[in-house]
Amino acid sequence: MRKAALLTAFLALFAMSFATAKDLRFVIVPKAVHPWFDEVNKGAQEEATLLGKAMGIKITVQYIAPTTADVAEQNKILENAAITKPDGIAVDPLDPSGNMQVMKEIMARGISLIIFDSPPPAGMTGIGNNFSQQAEIAAENLLKLVGYKGEIAVMQGFPTAPNHKERYDAAVAYLKKFPNVKIVDGGIDNDNLNTAQSQAAAVLAAHPNLVGYLNCDATSAGIAAAIVEAGKVGKVKAFLLDSLKDEVDQLKKGNIDGLSATRPRVQGALSVLALYQASIGGRMPQFIDTGMDVITKANVGDWLKANP
Repeated sequence: MRKAALLTAFLALFAMSFATAKDLRFVIVPKAVHPWFDEVNKGAQEEATLLGKAMGIKITVQYIAPTTADVAEQNKILENAAITKPDGIAVDPLDPSGNMQVMKEIMARGISLIIFDSPPPAGMTGIGNNFSQQAEIAAENLLKLVGYKGEIAVMQGFPTAPNHKERYDAAVAYLKKFPNVKIVDGGIDNDNLNTAQSQAAAVLAAHPNLVGYLNCDATSAGIAAAIVEAGKVGKVKAFLLDSLKDEVDQLKKGNIDGLSATRPRVQGALSVLALYQASIGGRMPQFIDTGMDVITKANVGDWLKANP
């Protein structure tokens, strides 16, 4: 009887802990409206449902994206989000210096703040991958395709975004190791697919001897479209970034040659996990590496089976 009474008491306390557990609300602020960030949101929403069910609470994730990649708009979204007193905010900063004051004000309010898809400033937790390595993988694969020589264009993303800048700098530094490679200004897309397409079209027209294309963000479908329109498929090799549906479709069609890809849904999921850890006062790491995928014509079928 004593054991039964103790078990009953334990179960009652366990049930009470779930009954009194606090529901949580997190806010995710990406760089801009973009399909890549839609994937981040999907991962975050899936994780919120799974974690909430496991913990017996409701976890709400509010996803609020700037309409364009604009630092002032992103800061305003962060300020407004902080006013609502969420349990945590995850942000992909457009400009560390331009966002820093607002981020400090958020943390001063006692709101947990983490960084995703970007190297974190000192004292903050970041979630993402090795951005320099990602760019170097793309550059090396492209160089193999073009015989380590010729004109290669590198398109920038949003120039002050830390992950875009890190990839750009790494790609350029890698290409400079090879004396027979001439680096061409590939344009600036500002994290916008249409801009990427128009910028790439102009570069292709201005450089008829171009043999390769690299980029720094998930605008590969725009570059691929420009290559197709210019009639340069096969003539201009492209080893680009990320694994959105349109990008993988371009690879399957043979319009581009490969993708060095982040894992946006994993970043979204781990952002929610990290915010939950912070909300309960847990120890926080400096950086959580979500890894990368290298997708080529040879393995795209297997990659699709593993990533339905």
